[in-house]
Amino acid sequence: MTKLQQLFSEQGQSPWLDNLKRGYITSGELEQRVKDGIRGITSNPTIFAKAIEGAADYDDQFKSLVEQKKSVDDAYWDMVIDDIRHALQVLRPVHDASGGEDGFVSIEVAPNLARDTDGTIASARDLHERINEPNLYVKIPATAEGVPAIRQMVSEGRNINITLIFSLTRYDEVIEAYLSGLEAYDGDLSKVRSVASFFVSRVDTEVDRRLEAIGTDEALSLRGQAAVAQAKLAYQLFRQRFEGGRWEELKARGANLQRPLWASTSTKNPDYSDLLYVDTLIGPDTVNTMPEATIEAFEDHGSIARTVDDGIHVAEGVFESLERVGVDIEDVARVLEEEGVASFSKSFDELISALERKGAELAAS
Repeated sequence: MTKLQQLFSEQGQSPWLDNLKRGYITSGELEQRVKDGIRGITSNPTIFAKAIEGAADYDDQFKSLVEQKKSVDDAYWDMVIDDIRHALQVLRPVHDASGGEDGFVSIEVAPNLARDTDGTIASARDLHERINEPNLYVKIPATAEGVPAIRQMVSEGRNINITLIFSLTRYDEVIEAYLSGLEAYDGDLSKVRSVASFFVSRVDTEVDRRLEAIGTDEALSLRGQAAVAQAKLAYQLFRQRFEGGRWEELKARGANLQRPLWASTSTKNPDYSDLLYVDTLIGPDTVNTMPEATIEAFEDHGSIARTVDDGIHVAEGVFESLERVGVDIEDVARVLEEEGVASFSKSFDELISALERKGAELAAS
């Protein structure tokens, strides 16, 4: 068995691939990764921007779409949805074999909708109806405006991946949106699935920057600890919210857990272990979505052991220490959310501009 396969069979954690590009599908690489233990795929506007700009794989289709007088925006979505559909086919056997728990492929609503509740609802609904496959996740960002859209989509029985979660406060709101959405849905709850994507490494990047600015010995000693501590506390919150009378009533109607998904798990600081956000967050009913380099590192020297609920008191102590030295973790989350939304919007806008230039060149020739 590969370590990815062991991760799932021994610890109940699903490894997903945090990347998608057409070359993976046409070369058979995606199929091989699934055989090796990958159980799902996530994508985002930045991933697709790199894929479309970084290879000629899309040129023929784009040329054909331009010749059909498609707008650049419509052409982008046609190309992305084609990739998603092919990936869904590759992952469908995993979805069926897992009873609908895994085998998902995620597509994100346009990033310019992050502050638009009604626009997010309309876009998420449109993507679900346009693609119409049981193993599709539509990603909605966990902004204040995104949370009501999450509840609405769940209340319609749609599968949602909630992205860009950076704080325990917002995570609690996301769980509430899922639970109240399930309560409002009058259909078969067993068919409704959701994951909550808790971003990890970026928390350390921002917190470490603040700790270094504070500069005291105590502050500097806390570097590289905030992200894992917060994720461990998020797992405790997950366990607390999905127990008790309210959850038992939903469970009796067939409801599924909304699994925490550890996102942004590649290590950004070269001084830290390349598996800092993988080895420390292994546990049942979770997902870890990893880029290729992190997957290879895990196969080479990763550990297979339950760690996600180790050292909870230590994690609580880290948060108390961060507050004591002057790090406002809620402000950290606010900044990271704004940066995440801006980054995805920038990638999307740059890609559309590049496609417009390419479209003009094709029209001229």
